[in-house]
Amino acid sequence: MVAGWVFRPPRGPLGDTADEQPIDEPPIASAARVAAAVRTGMMTRLPRPPRRRVMVVANQKGGVGKTTTTVNLAAALALQGQSVLVLDLDPQGNASTALGVPHSEGTPSTYDVLIDGVPIKDVVCQAAHLPNLTCVPASIDLAGAEMQMFGMESREWLLSRALEAYDLEQVDYVFIDCPPSLGLLTLNALVAAGEVLVPVQCEYYALEGLTQLMRTIEMVRAGLRPELRLSTILLTMYDGRTRQAEQVATEVRNYFGGLVLRSTIPRSVRVSEAPSHGQTVLTYDPGSPGALSYLDAAREIARAAFDPPE
Repeated sequence: MVAGWVFRPPRGPLGDTADEQPIDEPPIASAARVAAAVRTGMMTRLPRPPRRRVMVVANQKGGVGKTTTTVNLAAALALQGQSVLVLDLDPQGNASTALGVPHSEGTPSTYDVLIDGVPIKDVVCQAAHLPNLTCVPASIDLAGAEMQMFGMESREWLLSRALEAYDLEQVDYVFIDCPPSLGLLTLNALVAAGEVLVPVQCEYYALEGLTQLMRTIEMVRAGLRPELRLSTILLTMYDGRTRQAEQVATEVRNYFGGLVLRSTIPRSVRVSEAPSHGQTVLTYDPGSPGALSYLDAAREIARAAFDPPE
């Protein structure tokens, strides 16, 4: 607990959605109030973490909401006063798109950082609509990076060294978005990070790929980064109308315990639409259920900096 700040547990179906949530406030009123707070820049500020948190968002299985989770959690924290850097390591560049950052072929990007040793400060860009959020974009050039990296010395440490050389004094959170594979790009992200955040889709094959990811984390801990830890599980694409979603959520919570955030991210058309407008859902439709859920999840992540889950 930090002096002057009180983290409150969620109240009601939408949780704690702004400065104060009046008891028995209708959900539509909560949504309207949060939307107004986002648009006027009047969101409650979260306390800065005691130390910078570098979080890699990874899952070997595709389609689980990995990039969506990265950009929306980053935006939610930035809107609540945190300084956030997103590193896009996926050649598709979807995180860059959602943050409104140019990433066409030839654009200075994470490829140049990893392969040519270009300093991060020379490629970092300001995210659109979010003053506290910056991004190192990914371009299609990154697709061939792994083949080039195989012949490089200390290839697992390329990203870590680039981050160490970048002035992160004022950065509170670094989120690294990975491709849906466990190759050298993801390995670089794991070596550079202190924490792993895993989005898990609330569908039948939810745990598919997690076993391999856990093995990879243990391998990195044993040989490269002993302090790396799985810190956060976020349930995504949750549909409370289906029994399957509830069963998957229960199974994941029983297995991972306190690592699973209480907040779940619902299936949402607005969340899916936002990237096509070069935005996250937090600025595209801040009163939508998806936006409110990401704000709640961001608060839980911020709280964990002072009260880590067991």
